[in-house]
Amino acid sequence: METLSIRLKIGDREYPMKVKTADEAKIRQAGKLINDKLKRYREEFGLDDKQDLLAMVAFDCMVQSMEQDEINAEDSKIVQSKVVQINDILESLL
Repeated sequence: METLSIRLKIGDREYPMKVKTADEAKIRQAGKLINDKLKRYREEFGLDDKQDLLAMVAFDCMVQSMEQDEINAEDSKIVQSKVVQINDILESLL
């Protein structure tokens, strides 16, 4: 597992990180998305307080994660149901 030392700027601070080489692009993209959300909230709500902005971004990300978890759970139920149906059809043919 090869690692890289990178510096990721979020808001006005730089954070040194050691990341897997394979994950570098994903980590940098995550940082870009966070910075884009910070900028959007700053412009939309006229806020300059970094802590408030970061809290709003964290909250937004958590809501998105929870929504995705719900979608994934529903998709898993659908897949499981279809597998049971297919299994029942196959058993009836044997």
